[in-house]
Amino acid sequence: MTGTKRSEGLAQKKKNIRVYRILGFLVLVHIIFFAYPVLRICSWLQLGPYMSFFLGLPVILSQALTRSLTKIVNNKGTRTLRHLADFFMGISPMLLFSVLCSELLLGSGLIEAHQAVLYSLCFSCSIGLIGIYKASFPIIKRIGLDSDKTRTNLRFVQISDVHIGSRSIKFLKSVIAQIKKLDPEFLAITGDFIDSSGIEVNSLVALKELSCPIYFVIGNHERYEDLEQILDRLASLGVIILRSTYCYPREDIQVIGIDDKDDPMQVEKELASLEVDQDGFSILMYHRPTGFESAQKAGVDLMISGHTHNGQIFPFNLVVKSVFRYLAGLYRGTKGDLYVSQGTGTWGPIMRIGSVAEITLFSIRKA
Repeated sequence: MTGTKRSEGLAQKKKNIRVYRILGFLVLVHIIFFAYPVLRICSWLQLGPYMSFFLGLPVILSQALTRSLTKIVNNKGTRTLRHLADFFMGISPMLLFSVLCSELLLGSGLIEAHQAVLYSLCFSCSIGLIGIYKASFPIIKRIGLDSDKTRTNLRFVQISDVHIGSRSIKFLKSVIAQIKKLDPEFLAITGDFIDSSGIEVNSLVALKELSCPIYFVIGNHERYEDLEQILDRLASLGVIILRSTYCYPREDIQVIGIDDKDDPMQVEKELASLEVDQDGFSILMYHRPTGFESAQKAGVDLMISGHTHNGQIFPFNLVVKSVFRYLAGLYRGTKGDLYVSQGTGTWGPIMRIGSVAEITLFSIRKA
């Protein structure tokens, strides 16, 4: 017993050390991306230490302050403040870059302090506005595949990571309008469709404008919120929820859905209890791009996922790439394929820099 307790204590100690390291890293990133550019601009404006503190601190802590505020008072004013905080978070890498470049120009005597402020803000805000535009208008990504398992050609659409809650009802309506024009046989929603509690049915009624079947699997954000209520509301709109089960939109097409889980073996475990159709064309919907090898082994022809957002904002895509082997796009396997959507919506800043918002149209051609 003593040995067991000692082992548990060592394991807990190691876990605590990892947590402290992660917290330390986040603090360092926050200082680099947020504090340094803001305080440097205050210095160039010669605001003095007290004015810099009172003006700079709310900006540096904007994420924590606005998130707490919207939980207490959720109205148009607090949501606007939250959007401004998200905008600053989104442009912070570009602001850091522009401030560092201005430092070099200032040190070389090529510009003056007030010009450094102007150039830094203009550059980063311009990139931010371009990012907002890219996030607001998803592009249509067209993926063509050939298969001898389909009796006729198949056209279906995937959307992922729409993040209704962070994104508006108006955005959802625009996405549905684009999907209607594509006239798919069915729509596959691969998780993180909703990321907030209390999203009512009337916020989602745009889904009823589609005449095709809609299949849905949960993502991590649905699990974080009122999951059962979310599923009830989607089901009331005719959405087919796939939770470790499958259905047949056509006799030759099998669509499998698996719940998201913080388990790298989730796909392998769940597919072991499901019968993958080896004669028809099988499509696996799973939120995270993990378990591709297990899906191929089970005989899945096409796995579709999302979750990564392709990092959403540069340089965070470099960080996400170090975590996920499959980041974005089409990956060809020996027995099947994987497609990872960059996401239709956004989380946090409504901004895309170094990534795109997408609605994916698949064309499976009869070989």
